[in-house]
Amino acid sequence: MKNYYSTLDGIITTFSNIEPDRDGFEHISIRFERDIIHFAEFRLPENQIFKSFGFSDDEIMQLSEYLRDNAPLIWEIAREEGDSLA
Repeated sequence: MKNYYSTLDGIITTFSNIEPDRDGFEHISIRFERDIIHFAEFRLPENQIFKSFGFSDDEIMQLSEYLRDNAPLIWEIAREEGDSLA
């Protein structure tokens, strides 16, 4: 993960730059971490969870809502960071 986004309630949010997938569509990988072993990995634009450990179902739902609410800002930051690396 390349971009640090925030720490909220002890959960650190990091995300990748915009990456192409095999089909040529763009996506961003997002990782939420708490403590040392709790994590949840999502992917935008699908807002789909891929892996998690240590978060309850309710917490996963809250993280998904947080991600949905902040997706435009995450896309903007990831795009700016990717452009500055080119």
